Amino acid sequence: MTKDDAAELLARHSEALALFTDRVHAVRADQWEDPTPCTEWSVRDLVNHLTAEQLWVPDLVTDGAAVDDVGDAYDGDVLGARPRAAWDAAARAARKAFAAEGALERTVRLSYGETPAVAYCAQMTADAVVHAWDLSRAIGAPEQLPDALVAFALEEVTPYADQLAGSGLFAPPIEPPPGDSHQSRLLAMLGRRG
Repeated sequence: MTKDDAAELLARHSEALALFTDRVHAVRADQWEDPTPCTEWSVRDLVNHLTAEQLWVPDLVTDGAAVDDVGDAYDGDVLGARPRAAWDAAARAARKAFAAEGALERTVRLSYGETPAVAYCAQMTADAVVHAWDLSRAIGAPEQLPDALVAFALEEVTPYADQLAGSGLFAPPIEPPPGDSHQSRLLAMLGRRG
């Protein structure tokens, strides 16, 4: 990976986290238990999921821990009484871990095996983009995602989109609506109607 490629990936990662942060800070007090497009999750569950994902990053990238080493440390409620502050701290730590000198050149040990940290960062970026849309829809925030983030997520997800529904974490793909924008294609690929 060239320095320019690394810089672009880190820029997209930061932008995705900033977008999700904006949406987390827009959640009203009466919206935390509202449903989301992720049928099993409330707004709080969705934010909790993304927060827990960010908490894993320093352990896996900075410390070189394997998933088994971390165990169930981030299972359950990681938001506590101050969900916005919990998200902010986790996002800051993840951003710092990926941006550290040499971090993207490392290998991380995920549940499905050893993976280049650069691929892990790209997956985390795409996940934050898609879940920012989920959170936007749930709380009535603007749903149009930034073009650069949509293009990044679409390029990242397309090669393995067929496998995602089988993971149980995503709904099966649906037919995109007429007009076929990049965002509608991305959402349809992940079982969402934009």
